[in-house]
Amino acid sequence: MVDKALKDMTFEDFCRAVFNTKDTFHKPEVLKGIRAISTTQYILGPSCACYLAELGAETIKVELPKRGEPMRHTTPFNEPFLYPLSRWMPDKGTGLGFFGANPNELFLSLDFHKPEAIEIMKRLAAKSDVFAENYRAGTFDRWGIGYRQHAQINPRVIYQWMGGFGGWGPGRNRASYDILGQAQGGCFSVTGWPKEYGGMPSKQTIWIMDYWGGAISAFNIIACLYWRDNVSNKGNFLEYSQVHGAQRHLTDSIALYGKTGIVAQRWGNWDPLLCVHGILKCGKSSYPSSKNPQEQEVGFCFVSAYKDEDFKKLCGVVGNAELIKKYPTHADRVGAVAQTEIYPALEKWAADKTKEQVWKAFMGAGLVSQPVWNSNEAAEQEHWHLRGSMQWLDDPTFGDVLTQGVAYRLSETPGRIKHVFKPVGADNEFVLAKLCGYGGSEIADLEKKEII
Repeated sequence: MVDKALKDMTFEDFCRAVFNTKDTFHKPEVLKGIRAISTTQYILGPSCACYLAELGAETIKVELPKRGEPMRHTTPFNEPFLYPLSRWMPDKGTGLGFFGANPNELFLSLDFHKPEAIEIMKRLAAKSDVFAENYRAGTFDRWGIGYRQHAQINPRVIYQWMGGFGGWGPGRNRASYDILGQAQGGCFSVTGWPKEYGGMPSKQTIWIMDYWGGAISAFNIIACLYWRDNVSNKGNFLEYSQVHGAQRHLTDSIALYGKTGIVAQRWGNWDPLLCVHGILKCGKSSYPSSKNPQEQEVGFCFVSAYKDEDFKKLCGVVGNAELIKKYPTHADRVGAVAQTEIYPALEKWAADKTKEQVWKAFMGAGLVSQPVWNSNEAAEQEHWHLRGSMQWLDDPTFGDVLTQGVAYRLSETPGRIKHVFKPVGADNEFVLAKLCGYGGSEIADLEKKEII
């Protein structure tokens, strides 16, 4: 029900009001009351768990004692003085690679190789709604803490396994990473440059398949929560394969091959289905006086002008009437030979300009355009900060931290970031006392035996 004051607003003001970031912590959480146990590592599994935590689920991350999971040590920088690893290893730090996929969680440490830890996991299973893990297929089942064992304790548990190839089939025993998923799934075959421009595929520097897989897994978990609570009163065993997820990204490439036998190729920064719809290299740096070598590099700018009327505008901007005469329709432009002439002509015009100058010219003509921003430029954009997509967070452990907010908006039950992460085992006492019934002396004994 929308009250009268909201009804009379413009749509922009309505959105500003219902999604007001200042009201976020005054509103309920959509997954409040759901408890999830995350025995995950790297990015694929942790991102699934963090999406649930952003929506309000009580999410408990379980790691190995003292050192934690491997992603804490995956970093090219030296962060021991910024984000400490654990109170047991005060001289070690948590790397920034851990940063993006572990917000809002409680942190418990357990050594799964010891029977006391297995008992703790079973106690957690009895009181939890969701388990998420991404160890090799069958590992937890072999240890006695997989879905089949948990379902005996709690038939309503939803157990999400994530990994490379699935729990059955020829590749089931293989380990996987984001880059392997993209390689076997076929993604790399269509990224990078054609042979005329070097011919090399190009990997995604960010772990896009991991974050995608985490989002799909969280989506599946929420669907199964609905089915359990509204239809069946039963739990579910879920499997997500990173390789299958990567293959799903091939979109029209599979249909093209199935229909014609044509294998899709690399097109660099151009688009095989639309022209003009790509990224141009500009000739000047936006920061010629910068001491940072990366900022001294030339810039890039995206432009879209695949409609015939927009292509006429584009040719007017760059002062090239011959292009519109030679390629008057989209069918004329979209072919490979045409694109190899059109894009170099556009870049010749941009050769004495910065990306901002190119952008301004295109926007002035009413074309869709955007400079390619680096992380510094993106982080400083007012748009993201106003909407809470980028925020300075007063983290209870680390103080002021610049972090991404949630990427979506829910008017009545907004997602939120409460803290970015914590040191290994930071919530051992709280979790073990609350959910497992351990007293102080028992917890101290578990720590002494290095079980936690």
